[in-house]
Amino acid sequence: MELRQLEYFVAVAEEANFTRAAERVHISQSGVSAQIRQLEHDLGATLIDRSGRVATLTAAGTAALEHARAALAAVQALRHAVDEVTGVVRGRLAVGMVSGCTILPLFDALAAFHRAHPGIEMTLYEDNSDRLIDDIRSGATDIALIGAAGAPPAGLGTLSIVSEGLVAVVPVGHPLTHSGTVVLADVVGYPVVCMPTGTGIRTVFDRSCAAKGLTPNIALQATAGEAVIDLAVRGLGVGVLSASMVVDDDRRTALAIADVDIPAVLALVWSPTLSPALAQLVRHCRRVFAAPEPPRALVGQAVR
Repeated sequence: MELRQLEYFVAVAEEANFTRAAERVHISQSGVSAQIRQLEHDLGATLIDRSGRVATLTAAGTAALEHARAALAAVQALRHAVDEVTGVVRGRLAVGMVSGCTILPLFDALAAFHRAHPGIEMTLYEDNSDRLIDDIRSGATDIALIGAAGAPPAGLGTLSIVSEGLVAVVPVGHPLTHSGTVVLADVVGYPVVCMPTGTGIRTVFDRSCAAKGLTPNIALQATAGEAVIDLAVRGLGVGVLSASMVVDDDRRTALAIADVDIPAVLALVWSPTLSPALAQLVRHCRRVFAAPEPPRALVGQAVR
């Protein structure tokens, strides 16, 4: 009998479903089934009734469940007792990040944190900023890198990393490059290529246009900054991104949009209820992003 077998058994009992239990313990359904069959073999009794659409406990399973939970709780208590003495922090953290983002300082921070706290498991996933914020508020995600318009959302822990203006991305030689300054009215005189609704940059652009009574023609949308740039360079519209996402070269020019007053913000946000593992990660990120030099490698994919 192994502790993981007890963990899988409790998961199936509580989820009443092998598939959901497998997702909960992060292994395949076949792996859960095999381990529970081995547990049943060792105990000499069937614990799970698999005959229906819902996995239910047999009489033996019902008798075993309380003891399985107690055994797992005892092991957890033992681990916490030792961790308190040794200073080790354990737990699981779900980390979200805006889609297509390449923020090397964040990757460096997560890697260093993993080395410093090997007892904390981390999962990383991508989504747009609106859904990431919803996941933080619901408790499905612990911490996320999001793009926002003006300021990070209220009611959450926040750490702003970048605050910058918008730029218009055009091919070299485009008519907009001939004027001294570019304003929103100039940009919306052309089809626009930008991020989709729900991203920080799009929110800044939409709010700024609405404040000036402008209605842009959104010709194309792309979730990756490089795609917006490429489409703009091919003449399919004026690209709209944040300043750090574009570097001029022999194919493209980034023009600051002078009358956008709302900054595009890149920030870490987290639940105000800090678990020990999350508290450690937040402290680590504060140290990393408090460096006097601006975060490197924000060019390419930044405020989304």
